[in-house]
Amino acid sequence: MISFLGLGRMGVPMARRLVAAGYEVTTWNRTPRTVEGAASAASPAEAVVGAETVVTMLSHPAAVRRVLSDAAPGLGAGTVVAEMSTIGPEAVAGLRDLLPPGVGLVDAPVLGSVGPAADGTLAVLAGGLPEDLARCRKVLGVFGRVLELGGPGSGAAMKVTVMGALVPAQVLLAETVAYARRTGVDTATLLDVLAATPLGPLVERVRPAVEHGPHETRYALGLAAKDVALVSHGTGTIAEAAGARLAEAVAAGLGGADLTAIFAHLAPSGPTGADLTGTAGAGRDGGAGQERTGREGREGGTGMNGTGEAGRDGGANPDEAGRARAGQAGAGRAGVRRLNPASVPATNGYYSHATRTGNLLFVSGQVAVDEDGNVVAEGDMSRQSAYVMDLVARILADQGCTFDDVTHIRTFLTDMSRLPEYAAERVRHITGEPPASTTVEVSRLFRPGLVIEVEVVAAVPAGH
Repeated sequence: MISFLGLGRMGVPMARRLVAAGYEVTTWNRTPRTVEGAASAASPAEAVVGAETVVTMLSHPAAVRRVLSDAAPGLGAGTVVAEMSTIGPEAVAGLRDLLPPGVGLVDAPVLGSVGPAADGTLAVLAGGLPEDLARCRKVLGVFGRVLELGGPGSGAAMKVTVMGALVPAQVLLAETVAYARRTGVDTATLLDVLAATPLGPLVERVRPAVEHGPHETRYALGLAAKDVALVSHGTGTIAEAAGARLAEAVAAGLGGADLTAIFAHLAPSGPTGADLTGTAGAGRDGGAGQERTGREGREGGTGMNGTGEAGRDGGANPDEAGRARAGQAGAGRAGVRRLNPASVPATNGYYSHATRTGNLLFVSGQVAVDEDGNVVAEGDMSRQSAYVMDLVARILADQGCTFDDVTHIRTFLTDMSRLPEYAAERVRHITGEPPASTTVEVSRLFRPGLVIEVEVVAAVPAGH
């Protein structure tokens, strides 16, 4: 049996490939989804029981660690975990300690997007011990051509190295097109000229986006920002500059759009980020006005700004949000830095996920809304609590913090009688002496189906 954890844009077609190849497949996804012909499990631990191979295809290092930690009780000796996300070699090395004895680990990220995933023509960049590679070689071959690159971490290292060239190259083309438009150079002719150079294949790939707007999302811009941030070479590089450009686009609400949206984002004039992303661009709140009427139990109770929360809509204007960096600091007034890590779904541009002044970190209220702007597990307190606490953990980690560094946690529940469900998840994250805490019941949150929102303040450790 094959266990497949993570049914995002890549995960669904890859799981379908396994079913079509005749494998017995059990899937799990944080937001319940199904794959025809595959069984569905309620938890990672349930999904991996009896599996010979466990495939993980998730969005971020923190998500991989969380899911494998949850899966560990169900893993048995002889199972091999094929970690196929893009998380970098350092994160892969940290997974070994999460796995029980006798469980193998292979890092096998892929090159290619949704189309090749469906067709089985991905390039699989595999690293691991020879015996572990041998145990999952046939399964990996279902997804495409397998390149065995060496020992543990070698596949992950190759993937981020390659992305450190491919992603900046596309950003460079976007800047070139923007320059052409500013200076009156005909864009179509420019593309024709570039197509005859070594850049030709990439030019032809992005030409439809330049001429007609972004593709439907195949490789999300937010994931591209995360991938290029994993490239570990130093500051002052082209990759770093490309990452800053992508971070600005993420902060402008384009994290869920296709990477080709960077062309319109850098254009000297044209549609705004909200126009480019459509409903997905509405993201978390779909506009500041919705939140002002959507949190009745909070307004006037915090003494902050009359909207119930500084920073969600009234505290960060679109221009300020557009300057913020994903995983970096966007300079603000009076030493305030606005933070929008690429490790969490993008905001809509009307607020930042966090702000930092000195060693104080203020994390905006987090809710269970995914990268496509959909409410996760409507009405389910337990699952929304898990999702929200994971988001908070990622934002804290971006600044070198854990829950041990939290000084105050404020929670908003739509039904206080369900507090025990939230508490059961909270104690998994806050394991030592608890911080100062406030829990408030509100009549509703800003989107139907949301039942919990959590915000925190943390003290950033020295050196971060």
